[in-house]
This record gives sequence, structure tokens and C-alpha cells, in this order.
Amino acid sequence: MTSTSTLHGTAQDRLDAVDWTALAGELDEFGSALTPRPVLTQAQCRSVAALYDDVARFRSTIDMARYRFGRGQYRYFAHPLPDLVGELRAAFYPRLLPIARAWARRLNRPAPWPDSLDEWLERCHAAGQTRPTPILLRYGAGDWNALHRDLYGELVFPLQVVIGLDEPGVDYRGGEFLMTEQRPRAQSRGFSTTLSQGHALVFTTRDRPVRSVRGWANGPMRHGVSTVRSGRRHTLGLVFHDAE
Repeated sequence: MTSTSTLHGTAQDRLDAVDWTALAGELDEFGSALTPRPVLTQAQCRSVAALYDDVARFRSTIDMARYRFGRGQYRYFAHPLPDLVGELRAAFYPRLLPIARAWARRLNRPAPWPDSLDEWLERCHAAGQTRPTPILLRYGAGDWNALHRDLYGELVFPLQVVIGLDEPGVDYRGGEFLMTEQRPRAQSRGFSTTLSQGHALVFTTRDRPVRSVRGWANGPMRHGVSTVRSGRRHTLGLVFHDAE
């Protein structure tokens, strides 16, 4: 595994180095896929995590226990987004777009996503979804996130990204990323992923196409975070549709 302290080039360069065909195949199979190499350096991870205490950067803070979402906190970034956060969002979008369009074809759904993120966000804003959705999450010992979907309005991009900002086993223990797949006429199937520092996990926003005897069907999925046993865990979440 590549160390975050020995990375070279920009985040764009690191995304260029990802085997997107292999990643798309893993997304097809499991609804989530982890980049094999980090996309952020250790210094970048630390600098993004440190933004959490700069309250002026954010439009709102969510106390998860208050809303019965779990336990812990997360904050939605305000406009303008920090440069690195905006760059990552713009860099991931065109790489995820072919996967999103392929999934829409399989499920016989509209694919309203234009070639550029800016144009897509303009459509979101025209529909009343004007609030930025990139988030910074902080979990302490005993914190967790209930299984959920990140749907903020009628316009939805079907994939999103979470990037680990701390080192599991060093900065914290527990806190695995969780996904469950609701299967027809069967019990749900679960997946867990340890989110290594600097690595990006791409995952479905709400469902994925699954093969059935009649062709393709949608497989509903939810995501969350297991209980953090000790330490502190930060992650950066990139959602590609804005909120009402």
C-alpha cells in the first residue's frame, strides 16, 4: 500500500492513475469500491481535517443524536468551498459520469447529468437545490452513523465519495464504513470497509443495478459507520448534487 507521505503529483494526477474500468466493475458487484492508492497526501488529509474547527467555513452543523441519525457531528461546507474540496469534486465527477450513465441505461432511467459538474450544479440550482453538500464528519469514541441515503431533492447523482482523513489503528479504532443491500425475498447483505488515510471510497447514493431473471433490477442500498471504539475519526464526503 502506498504511503500518504510519499505521494507525488496532484490529486488530479492520482485520479488519472486509477484503473476506472476495474473500479467500475467493483462498483457493479458490491455498490462500493476503494481506490487502491491514496488520492490525498497525509499533509492534505490533516489540513482538511483541521478545517472542522474553522466554523466560518460551514453553513450548518448537524448533531446526529439530536436527529436520531446516530451519534457524532458533521458540518456542511458553505460557499465558496475550500480549493481542495472543490477541485476534488470537479475531478471525480467526469470519471464517475460514465458509470452513472451506464447504470441509468440498465435500469431504464433518465440520465440527466451533463458533461460538466458546473452545468449539473446549475440545473440543481434552477430546481431550487442551491445549498452545497460536501461535508466534513467528525466521530469520537462511541460515535456512529445510522444506515441512510443522502438524498437532498429531486435531482440526484447516483454515486458519491468519502475520503479517509485519519489513520485507522493509529488515530482511531472501529469506525468501519458500512453498506447494506436489500435483496428481494431474502435477508439483507452487508459490507464493511476500513477507510485508509487518503483513500477514496466511491459508493452508490441509493441503489445499483443487479441482474435478475428478467434483466436488470434496482438493488436498494444504505450506508453508515460502525461505532468508533477509541480515538477520533474525520472523513470528507463529496456529494455531487446540491440540496434544497
